[in-house]
Amino acid sequence: MNDQQICFITCVSNPAQYEQSLHYQRSLHVPEGFSIDWISIPESENMARGYNTAMKSSQAKYKIYLHQDVYILQPYFLDDLIQLFVKHEQLGMVGVAGAATIPTNGIWWESPYLYGKVYSSHSGRIYPLEFRPIQQAYERVRAIDGLIMATQIDLSWRDDVFSGPFFYDTSQSLEMIKAGYEVGVWNQTAPCCIHDCGIANLVGYEHYRQLFIDHYESYLG
Repeated sequence: MNDQQICFITCVSNPAQYEQSLHYQRSLHVPEGFSIDWISIPESENMARGYNTAMKSSQAKYKIYLHQDVYILQPYFLDDLIQLFVKHEQLGMVGVAGAATIPTNGIWWESPYLYGKVYSSHSGRIYPLEFRPIQQAYERVRAIDGLIMATQIDLSWRDDVFSGPFFYDTSQSLEMIKAGYEVGVWNQTAPCCIHDCGIANLVGYEHYRQLFIDHYESYLG
């Protein structure tokens, strides 16, 4: 593992949208001594499989898995991320939104204990989502949103179970916890990302929700 390298990993189905995301990534300040790499996985709806393929092909210690429609606004995002990971070796994965509990229905965003901030367009227009305040460097949670998931630990994604665009992120959060690492939501002074996702297409969602409940029932509630 190269602890002076950062790799951005994205599953790409819309090249134009991905190019816009890359524009923001290439504008970020690069921490001194670090190099940046990019891996794109074309036409992959199987997020877990795509992420596994990219993870295995990169020697970067620090990997940032993000959607093609995520635009990072904070110019010192990478500096802050590396500093967070170096100070907290037990933190396996961190994101910008998540939940401290997962309800028994498996839907993390229906938890009463939501944390994080992000600009989102899931309602059809971009507006800031802000949840409970975080008092420390990060809030320990059980699930983070897959819009952006940064890691300093390589752990296989459950592509044996989740072969679509749903629940791969909640699954990976719990797999990190099962492996003995912490999962966190970053303390942001202002949202550092835009998630220009639009209104979600939920075809197949129910199938993966049931799979998730079957595999992780003991972590719910």
